[in-house]
Amino acid sequence: MAERDRALAHGAAATWPPRGAVGGIAPSSSDVWSSLVDKVRGWIGAEAGPGRLLPWVPVAFGTGIAFYFTADHEPMLPATAVAALALCAAAFMVRRQRIFPLVVLFAAIAAGFATATWRTERVAHAVLARPMYSVSLSGFVETRDIRERTDRFVLRVAQMDSPKSQIRMERVRLSVRKGTAPAVGSFVELKARLQPPLAPMRPGSYDFGRDMYFQGLGASGFAMGTIRTLEPPQSGGSSLRYAALMQALRDAIDARIRTTLDGDKRAIATALLTGRRDAITTPVNDAMFISGLGHVLSISGYHMAVVAGVVFFAIRALLALFPVLTVGFPIKKWSAAIALAAALFYLLLSGCEVATQRSFLMTAVVLIAVLVDRRAVTFRTLAVAAMIVLAIAPEALVHPSFQMSFAATLGLVALVQIGMPRFFASPDDSATAKIAMWGGREIMMLTLASLVAGLATTPYAAFHFHRVTPYGVLANLAAMPVVSAVVMPAGMLGLVAMPFGFDGVFWWMMGLGIDWMIAVTRWVADLPGAIGRMAAFGVGPLIVASLGIILLGLLRTPLRWSGMGLLALSTLWALTVAQPDILISADGHNLGVRGQDGRLHLMRSGKDAFLVKEWLAADADPRMPADPSLAEGVSCDEAGCVTQLASGGYVALSVKPEALADDCERAALVVTTRQAPASCQSTVISGERLRGQAGLALWRTRDGYAVAAIRPKERDRPWAPAALALAGQTEADITLAPRTAAPKPVDATPAEGDQLEED
Repeated sequence: MAERDRALAHGAAATWPPRGAVGGIAPSSSDVWSSLVDKVRGWIGAEAGPGRLLPWVPVAFGTGIAFYFTADHEPMLPATAVAALALCAAAFMVRRQRIFPLVVLFAAIAAGFATATWRTERVAHAVLARPMYSVSLSGFVETRDIRERTDRFVLRVAQMDSPKSQIRMERVRLSVRKGTAPAVGSFVELKARLQPPLAPMRPGSYDFGRDMYFQGLGASGFAMGTIRTLEPPQSGGSSLRYAALMQALRDAIDARIRTTLDGDKRAIATALLTGRRDAITTPVNDAMFISGLGHVLSISGYHMAVVAGVVFFAIRALLALFPVLTVGFPIKKWSAAIALAAALFYLLLSGCEVATQRSFLMTAVVLIAVLVDRRAVTFRTLAVAAMIVLAIAPEALVHPSFQMSFAATLGLVALVQIGMPRFFASPDDSATAKIAMWGGREIMMLTLASLVAGLATTPYAAFHFHRVTPYGVLANLAAMPVVSAVVMPAGMLGLVAMPFGFDGVFWWMMGLGIDWMIAVTRWVADLPGAIGRMAAFGVGPLIVASLGIILLGLLRTPLRWSGMGLLALSTLWALTVAQPDILISADGHNLGVRGQDGRLHLMRSGKDAFLVKEWLAADADPRMPADPSLAEGVSCDEAGCVTQLASGGYVALSVKPEALADDCERAALVVTTRQAPASCQSTVISGERLRGQAGLALWRTRDGYAVAAIRPKERDRPWAPAALALAGQTEADITLAPRTAAPKPVDATPAEGDQLEED
């Protein structure tokens, strides 16, 4: 210090440290490390501060639900309930201690697990295990869907007769010829062909059967012959009368829209107001999803927000015209209450699907926050909405609509809480500057909102639909202002004016906006590179990406940027996942084999266009099921098919028994619904195994094949019961190796010259 003072006294710069000092140029590595540790501790302390725990409770609750759906066997409800209650009690007891947040999160995980178990127990019903080809059914029609090619309805079964089975379904979903679906609420009698709920198309893909189970459906199929409407033996109940009333209202709205609009305009208008979107033609539907506007067709949080927002601001503006109301009454709360009622009516009109219920609950929480003088758009609001949805319908967690909706909402709430307030600051108060700032700010906000929502939903769109939308922001910027300002308000005014007969002009206005939206979606879908395909990558990268999005959205300190690292890791992981070399359908009639060109080549003894379409989409393959190139390199005859693997070996599909002898000698892998001979030297996959495991995916290894089954034999869940698997199955689930050749029988007869007995 004295040296420094002397240097300053003589006018010298005090650049050098005192003699003998160590580390004068930069802190030592130990100092840097301790400083970093102190910073991280401070950040963790800030994240664990007061008020920061609540948003993590639904995350832990959802984690418990996820654990439930990954279990191999159905958990015991009493055990899960006791564990959840014990952890909740433990959390209460340590509420004043430092470990309280950790115990609360574990209690939330246990509660989510127990809630999912209870939900499954509550909706338990029979599930069809094998096809039934002639079944007599009678019952009440609960719902009806008008689709592009066929109609579909759900039948609440009152009586079910089959000569070969005594199983009884509670509800079944049946397809019929277009225009022949019976009215909701009617009692009908018919014959039908029933199929088990649709299993996943490949290991790791979406489980349609699980969806049907939680909807109360035990089978699907189609009607055969005439559907007869009869007098019901008993009343269908108030729920059926309510369903018939709402269906009649939807039909009336659709009929009124038909008087002004037609084609896709009419179908989209009906979808936006009533939730019935099946009549939209395939080209327009595909273009909507390719361009990133597919979310418009499914009633979601956006639609609920528009309906509630338009009603809220319209009512508030109307009431503000009367000074006596403005001064003496809480017109803001009145407007919120009326908007809540409008959102509830929209929920009932649209059919109360799970996705719509979730959207209504989120909107309701926001409006109730206005009623009780709380901030509306906060992480607490989002957390409460998520907890309500998951507590009512835990199965929503594994549905793409829930994942995409809450990911987008989390991103938008984070943007509102962190980024958007900065755009509201304006240094100039002049009118011209305000107008300019308003326009530029609104465009910037819309761009950021579209970008954040699009990026947040990309991992889920890639996982479930195997596609990304490179031009999604462009399409949303061009179309969504028109949808928000013209289409939805015109539709709401049309509903209000319909009882008075003045609705036609509003349907016409709605059609103008829909025309613009269709034009935008077709233009964007035709741009170069608009179709972004993504091969299937499994649930691992999706979990990592979800954790990254949660960290980015919920954390407030620089620790949030660890979420970017997780997103980068999940992207790299997803891009490096190896695709299967062989795909085999559950019936053994469809095989996809990866050839030397890296693409799938199909061997088919049956026709299943939907299955092939899903296989190609999961492989990021742009070809359609009817593309002739799928059969290149495949040699077929009446006895079966043969094609070559990329490694050079052959795969055979043996349809008839006479093909097995030749296939067992030449092919590395034989797939057959027949019984292969014991002397077969090839690796054999039999129809018995395929039926039990609902299809397989194989990866070539050094010693044979690694195998993944759609339904591994150790899994036994209510929507995929183990009765579908074969008892006593001993074949390995995870590997396949070539069979050891059985010793050939040796003829012990001596040669003709040696047949004389020797002394």
